[in-house]
Amino acid sequence: MFPPRTEHAYYLNMEKVSERAETDIVGDAIAQLRKRLPGEWLLTKTAAPLTVSRKDSAFTLRSPDGVEAPISVNAKRLIEVRDVPRIREQFDLLRAKQPTSIGLVAARYLAKSTRERLTEAGLSYVDATGNLFLRADSPAVFLSDRGADSDPWRGPGRPRGTLSGGPAAMVVRTLLDAPGPWKISELVRASATSTGSVYRVIEFLEAEALVRRQDGFIAVPDWPALLRRWSEDYQFLRTNTVTRWIAPRGIEAFLDRVRQTEGPNFAVTGSVAAATWAPYAPVRAAMLYTTDIDASAAAWGLRPTDTGANVMLARPAYGVSLSQTIERPDGLRVAAPTQVAADLMTGPGRAPAEAEALVEWMTAHEGIWRLRS
Repeated sequence: MFPPRTEHAYYLNMEKVSERAETDIVGDAIAQLRKRLPGEWLLTKTAAPLTVSRKDSAFTLRSPDGVEAPISVNAKRLIEVRDVPRIREQFDLLRAKQPTSIGLVAARYLAKSTRERLTEAGLSYVDATGNLFLRADSPAVFLSDRGADSDPWRGPGRPRGTLSGGPAAMVVRTLLDAPGPWKISELVRASATSTGSVYRVIEFLEAEALVRRQDGFIAVPDWPALLRRWSEDYQFLRTNTVTRWIAPRGIEAFLDRVRQTEGPNFAVTGSVAAATWAPYAPVRAAMLYTTDIDASAAAWGLRPTDTGANVMLARPAYGVSLSQTIERPDGLRVAAPTQVAADLMTGPGRAPAEAEALVEWMTAHEGIWRLRS
């Protein structure tokens, strides 16, 4: 415990450190912008009489023909998706006084999801790794650049800011497959995941504004957004052990054989499964999960190949991929629609479009596929 005067001095010093860090961020941000602006454009620091926060910094952007626009810079070391609505409100107040003002968010690092949400909110941004987006109508300017896709300053002891891994998959699938709301204890039990893992996943989802807590319950306000965010980190081809095969007699004959054969635990996913609910186009290839790839390939008469495959067999990295499977009237066992949609979202060719068609069907028929307690 600090003595009173020492403790006061400590917190004053920490506040100064924080202010210096934000000053450094602003300096880096302006340097990034100046480096990318055409030679005759000017970016100069100005007084900030109308900024919402005393910590904001103000600059003026001047085009070669003399048109100017004020830029208000909101700088913080860490900005998450859940911070964006509040930042947008601050800049809206500023624009009410300065309609031509450009709201610029600056940070040490901005995650992809945060950058996307800032863009949707009509805000410009820049981080120290070079991720940059600046847009204005007067003067007309558009700057965009790509920096790092992961935080280079994240220490080795800090948890990764992703939804990769088995515990995340189990928690997310549970949140998607049933509407909730959930108590933490219920989510732990339903997802068959440790309490610590559930807390870590929920903490990340809160930062991404994908879940919210109210009166001790956890709710998902936008399940398609959660599904899309999980699919970015899950990725069927990257996460699972995937092998490629040829069904010599074609897809329909192959599926008939799958229906008639007893074998390892399996479920059809991808285009074939999506057609159960939302047919999109004639199926050209099949994707299946199976717990024993070699036994399944032999039972279904598949031939291994490096090129021209029309069947992919995947050994699932997580058991949840084979949970909540559905037996179709024609006898084919398909993965849960949430899993099928996630598998298609990061797939090649028309797969993302098929995923969106499936999500559209799921949105219109939520009472059919979502489990009720």
